[in-house]
Amino acid sequence: MKKKINSKDKDVKSLIVDLAIGLNVRHEETHHECFVRIPEEFGSGYVRSYQFDFGIGVIETDYLLKKDFYFKIEKGVVNPLKLIFNRESSFYHKFEEDQEFREIRRLENAMISSTPKNNHHFKIPARTPICIFSLRVNRKEFEQKIESFLPEMNEDLIDLFRDVNGINQFYYKNYFSLEISRLISEFTECELEGFMRQVFLEGKAYEILTQQLQQYLDDLNQPDKRVILRQTTVESIEQAVSIIRDELESVGNVADLAKRVGLNQNTLQAGFKQLYKTSVNEYIRNYRIETAKDLLESSSLNITEITYKVGVNSRSYFSKLFKKKYGISPKQYLDQVRNTKKGSQSA
Repeated sequence: MKKKINSKDKDVKSLIVDLAIGLNVRHEETHHECFVRIPEEFGSGYVRSYQFDFGIGVIETDYLLKKDFYFKIEKGVVNPLKLIFNRESSFYHKFEEDQEFREIRRLENAMISSTPKNNHHFKIPARTPICIFSLRVNRKEFEQKIESFLPEMNEDLIDLFRDVNGINQFYYKNYFSLEISRLISEFTECELEGFMRQVFLEGKAYEILTQQLQQYLDDLNQPDKRVILRQTTVESIEQAVSIIRDELESVGNVADLAKRVGLNQNTLQAGFKQLYKTSVNEYIRNYRIETAKDLLESSSLNITEITYKVGVNSRSYFSKLFKKKYGISPKQYLDQVRNTKKGSQSA
């Protein structure tokens, strides 16, 4: 079973209204926001839209469907540029002339624009959590905002925003950045009301747009020249941290670690610098010494045993690292710990 819904690509409010009609439910509207709840017959969750000045709109979706949904977004007066950020499970998109759907995976974003004869088609699978944040730019209205800046912009962006009527088809996809993920969370979790809410959300929408355009330009560079940290890269770096902590005694070098988590060495190093303000080797070294300190405090192991347990092959080198970090040798620290324990026991 599947559900088909058609909508005119006019503005974000019209998408909510058409969805409500297709689901045979009422939509709610307050100020510049429009909201529809998925009826129990079809699943659970909601779709919400936000309309701002100069043709900027946002669609936020968070739902779980009981049957596959097919959305056909038909041409409007102009064909807007859509910036889609997938925060959860995969869904699928194609242009009408395409034979196959393209998958948009978790943490991927797509910048897409159709042509007057080539409508958007979206396939949303059932029984999987869907959470999508989408920016919509009516480039004809947005031209008033950006016109004076266009001559100074990158040629790729000039071509993209000069196409105010959406004559040319455009498709770009990649994983979105950690910064964009943070901004989307700030947008969706806003608890302000009235005028302050509208101003805050509009500001966040522009921040997300700006970050996405910067990422698009960054992605035009070779992979080893890119400077923006993607959300999926963060997950790979967190996986590297888990490996370091779980395999501290035998963890390999940076090249081996990068290979295991699917990153090149430069990306892994840059990620550690951005997230932890340190290199990979410095992180491993610090974690070894911190773990050794915990073992001196809580275990019955001697210093030599602890040295090897944290993956250091030289006791003298271990002592040097420990003293550099804590200002005291491991033996002196162990004596302090034992004396403290004896004092508490005698008391």
